[in-house]
Amino acid sequence: MTPELTALVLAALWQTVHFALYSVLAQKQVGSKYAASSRDTPRQLTGTAGRAQRAMQNSFEGLILFAIATLVITFADKGNARTTLACLVYLLARGLYLPAYLFDWVPWRSVIWLVGFLATNLLFVMALF
Repeated sequence: MTPELTALVLAALWQTVHFALYSVLAQKQVGSKYAASSRDTPRQLTGTAGRAQRAMQNSFEGLILFAIATLVITFADKGNARTTLACLVYLLARGLYLPAYLFDWVPWRSVIWLVGFLATNLLFVMALF
């Protein structure tokens, strides 16, 4: 497996951590009866549960772009030390993003997000050249 695909698998596994944490925090806030229901009446999550939900949604959005970038790099056979480094930067940024969001690290959460976003876009540029 290429380093880029390994990074993609690790990013996906980290996403499952996001989802599990969000699920636990949300259920604690709304209760197990509501969590098991059809949820026809939506409830707005607040506090840490709300931040976990927003961080998870943001991570899904970032993961889609990262997946496209890593797959293009892999299928185009453009992988090299720089693409591996960009993937590592993305993983590090996403690893820091969850605690940054949960603990409200302002303005660092946005800076961390930008680093991951730039790493993903750098992969797209490297795929073209």
